[in-house]
Amino acid sequence: MRAKSIFAVVVTVCFSWVVLCSVQARAQQGMRSSKSTSASAAQSDADFYAATNEVLQEMSKILDLPVKAPLHETIRTKDQVRQYLIDEQNKEESPEKRYVDRRTLEAFGLIPKGFPLDSFLLDLLTDQVAGLYDSQTKEFFIASWIAPGDQKEVMAHELTHALDDQYFHLRKWQKAVRSNDDASLARDAVIEGSALAAMMDYTLTDMHTSVRELPDIAPFIESSVADQMDKDPNLAKAPPFVRDELLFPYLEGAKFTQKVLKATGNWADFREVFKSPPASTQQILHPDMYFQKVAPERVSLPRLKSDMPRGYVQLDEDVVGEFALGEVLKQFLGSGDAELYAPMWRGDQYVLFENKDTKQTILVVLLALDSESNTRSFFTAYRKTLEKKDSVAMPVAQGHDFVAFNNVFLACVHTKCLSVEGADRSVFDRIDHRLGWPAEPRMNRSAAAGADETVVHR
Repeated sequence: MRAKSIFAVVVTVCFSWVVLCSVQARAQQGMRSSKSTSASAAQSDADFYAATNEVLQEMSKILDLPVKAPLHETIRTKDQVRQYLIDEQNKEESPEKRYVDRRTLEAFGLIPKGFPLDSFLLDLLTDQVAGLYDSQTKEFFIASWIAPGDQKEVMAHELTHALDDQYFHLRKWQKAVRSNDDASLARDAVIEGSALAAMMDYTLTDMHTSVRELPDIAPFIESSVADQMDKDPNLAKAPPFVRDELLFPYLEGAKFTQKVLKATGNWADFREVFKSPPASTQQILHPDMYFQKVAPERVSLPRLKSDMPRGYVQLDEDVVGEFALGEVLKQFLGSGDAELYAPMWRGDQYVLFENKDTKQTILVVLLALDSESNTRSFFTAYRKTLEKKDSVAMPVAQGHDFVAFNNVFLACVHTKCLSVEGADRSVFDRIDHRLGWPAEPRMNRSAAAGADETVVHR
């Protein structure tokens, strides 16, 4: 699941705060300084084109990717940037698809119900876009309000995208996994993380060092970003999931890129990542799993349309992934439990249904975990998550690795866990049966109401 409406379409956006916090931190640590001038300082088109070509040639050397074709470069005002984002949104995502994305995030509890996701992202990105490379039109543009002294860092980031596109055809590369949100986010992390690392290499040139030769860059990036987030009112107002998803490709992608660069020889070797991309956000978060080719487990739910009550239609079907699962756990249990339990993920599939008239939803999730012992631990944690998420407390039935509330159910068998939210017991039983799992214990509501803690074993 993703806050796709604009963000996933404009995946080559370079946020100004990323650039500026990098410049700021670089200055604090004695890296190469830029000659700062105000954003209103006069700059001719010729100066801008000359600077673009200069940076393009330098990035070509850093990345070992010779320039294949010229670029179309422009400077755009804030109004022009906003209109570009609106046009891209309308071109790539229908209103119906944006509705589905919002309802899915609401069903998982990752955004408040009724949250104006589209307009919020539009406002946020309009303010934050510092530069952009459009892989369809092959155009690079920079925001007119970025100070000329800072523009070269923006150029380094975006022209990395341009060079990558000439060799790896980014739009086609991204669309290859468009039906899998988790894999799509992993590819975004490759694109944005490598561009951020390349931009850092550009700023380190005069020091004759590189990201590959630096120690772990994670604390450096995370502390700089934390400082900038505290100063940005729009990011501060964003739901945690929206903010974290916006940051993930840059932060986790840059850390992944450094791990790859350290494990290989140079940027020329990084091309193999585009040829054999990470299959999941888990491989981005845990690069050793990428190196060891630990692929996600393919998980499939049966066709559930006939198991739903009358009036329900399928809205969405996709993959949660470790990143988004961690966000759900963090939302309701805290970051500590999220860091402990999310890495147990090995695969999943979810399906979301909606009643055409009442707009009530039924969310079905089938998760695969990495071991039976971890599955038992995960059951306990995910039960607490559902209790808080759906405001349920007293079970009407429970057993070994099974709990039923009035309209929320969780069951785990071996290394799989099934959750059903928003349905009655008959719907859960039909899905449970379709999976070939043993029948779960039952107890009527009145009996459960009279007991503080009633356990029924299979």
